[in-house]
Amino acid sequence: MDISKFLDLKPYSLTKNEKEKLLNPYFSKLFRHHYANCIPFKNMMDSIGFDVQNENKYSDLPFLPVRLFKMFDLMSVVKDNVVKTLTSSGTSGQAVSRIYLDRENTANQTKTLTKIVSSFIGTSRAPMIIIDTEGVIKNRNLFSARGAGILGFSLFGSRPVYALDDQMNLQIDKIKEFVEKFKDNRIFMFGFTFMIYQHFYKELVKNGIKLDLSNAVLIHGGGWKKLINESISSASFRDKLNDVCGIKSVHDYYGMVEQTGTIYMECEHSHLHAPIYSDILIRRAHDFSIADVGEKGIIQVLSILPTSYPGHSLLTEDEGILLGEDDCPCGRLGKYFKVLGRLQNAEIRGCSDTYTV
Repeated sequence: MDISKFLDLKPYSLTKNEKEKLLNPYFSKLFRHHYANCIPFKNMMDSIGFDVQNENKYSDLPFLPVRLFKMFDLMSVVKDNVVKTLTSSGTSGQAVSRIYLDRENTANQTKTLTKIVSSFIGTSRAPMIIIDTEGVIKNRNLFSARGAGILGFSLFGSRPVYALDDQMNLQIDKIKEFVEKFKDNRIFMFGFTFMIYQHFYKELVKNGIKLDLSNAVLIHGGGWKKLINESISSASFRDKLNDVCGIKSVHDYYGMVEQTGTIYMECEHSHLHAPIYSDILIRRAHDFSIADVGEKGIIQVLSILPTSYPGHSLLTEDEGILLGEDDCPCGRLGKYFKVLGRLQNAEIRGCSDTYTV
């Protein structure tokens, strides 16, 4: 599947009609690809009597529950072509999703992630602080979602330093030295939300340390459940970080290992945005019809990237609200939305939600 026509465009440059015109035929073709190459997927589509030869709007294509990737090995390539396996986050005893990638999928994930993130932070690689431990990325063939996130975002940084040691202790002297060395540079920071709060912010407060990171940009993601339990909102998270290190540019993102590469970045107005490489639909829980703007429902995610496995149209276990389309004050086109949290009785699975403190 050739995605070059998407990569030639800016991530948030198409109106609703333009985006649908581009995505509808692509998703019909991608759907037929999986039908032809993944027997379990074919059996599922046959069982519901779906005619894959028709040209459909992507909003009319069937979706798979994201949980299926925890139950079955689903792939649309021969196993010999798999070069990397990603696994989702999960607490001890939980089943995890296993996502099988070939070289084409791996390369396209990097290309789209680069287009999306560089549209927020620019194309220059900046000195990078990773608020995690280096040990999480040691096995390069079998990545957890946490390790994949770190390596993916490392593309945008240089001379990386890991803020935490193997016991998850903040390496304060190392960070101070790094901040002083690059005080005249823009610094790029990345980490998972709860780990930043627990092991970076709280440690700075406990030790009475203030860092000057006013020139830094922080991208974080990976689950809010633990912070919600501590009554920490997105706004208060940003305020607290600003208080201890002066950081002003903070962007949350929404994404999942089943669709790595097409993340939904938070803009300056705290809205998550769908790029042209993917889209979201909010579906009503009682009949899976599409909800109106402002109406709560289950988040469905669609991505052009999954070709080695049938993860192109997935019903998540998250609730959200579509806030609008093509009219965010930030100027980016496309849908913008808010994630409300996990569905009741769904397993927690965010990278930092499932991390055991």
